[in-house]
Amino acid sequence: MRIKTSGAKRSAIIDIGERIKNLSQQNGQEYIYLNRGINSVCHIDLTEVVKSIDFNSDAMQVYPPATGRIELRKAINEEYFRGHSDTEHIFITGGGMPGLDLVFQTLDVEKIMAPRYHWGSYNHLMTIRNLRGSYYDSLADLVKEAEEIWNTAVIICDPGNPLGEKQDDIKIIETIARLNDMDVPVIFDSPYRRVFFDRSDKLYEILLSFENTIIVESFSKSLGLSGQRIGFIHSANEYFKKELEIRMMYATNGINAFSQILIESLFDTEAGRSSVKNFRETTLEHIQKNIDYLTTRNLLAKEFYEDSIPVGIFAIINKSEEELLEKNIGSVSLEYFTKTNTEQAKPYSRICVSMPHEQFTRFMDRL
Repeated sequence: MRIKTSGAKRSAIIDIGERIKNLSQQNGQEYIYLNRGINSVCHIDLTEVVKSIDFNSDAMQVYPPATGRIELRKAINEEYFRGHSDTEHIFITGGGMPGLDLVFQTLDVEKIMAPRYHWGSYNHLMTIRNLRGSYYDSLADLVKEAEEIWNTAVIICDPGNPLGEKQDDIKIIETIARLNDMDVPVIFDSPYRRVFFDRSDKLYEILLSFENTIIVESFSKSLGLSGQRIGFIHSANEYFKKELEIRMMYATNGINAFSQILIESLFDTEAGRSSVKNFRETTLEHIQKNIDYLTTRNLLAKEFYEDSIPVGIFAIINKSEEELLEKNIGSVSLEYFTKTNTEQAKPYSRICVSMPHEQFTRFMDRL
């Protein structure tokens, strides 16, 4: 049998997780999985939310529309865009990564430009879609280079992965405006933002002004629902939307109806909004305590936050992956998150700080 090889590799993060599990089974010791990329302070409480869902309805048991349920798209318009977008601009996807893959395959560009330190899956998706990668150091560099970026789409992730850095929103908007004027597509892939902001956040509404901006969103991080595999793409560009709708039909033919109805309920019902509020407040409390702990203990690698602040669910610390593993702490070496600065990155690790504070400090005190 002949096959087409993609050239992409298995994720190093998955390999690290399996290595830690094997070590735990072999030596019977407890490990903390700070290598993972999900909010792990608490689960979102769905007990009251699911009581309002009719599992015997046609909405639950019949094929959903290829672009997503209209009720969910309306709810997203209100939640993210304060009602100022259009349901025709919103497409429901099977999570963030499938959403990015659809964007990569739909855009007619040769190259994707990502931050110098970035989520490694960007590179694998580029490889599969025969796209070249390039990298930028800062938003200021993007503004300077805007006129020279040809046949390229730019990814902006804020707060970032792996650094967890938060840029000033004014700088983000100014950068996107400059790129939009130069007809450079911007992929705003910021699935962690809504962990820290609620529906009063105006940034997504402001992004509606830029026709060349594509928003890719995931509910895995903001609602703690990684198991549901659901997110959305937003674009106001007519040509992009038309092609995307066709590709979605044959890629998924509709996303799981239960996951769509569940998100609708979280956004549109009193019980749902209360669950989301409690999940975010508890998660934010523990994230902030953990970042403060790292700062006080001089473990936070402050050199990565000179022009930003650490607020994300990740942080970079000045210990290597192996140093942490010796103390039963799972992490991911920073070298896996860069194509250009691998040697400089080796002494550092990315850890997830969205963990229960007591558990986090119990392990980190070993350092």
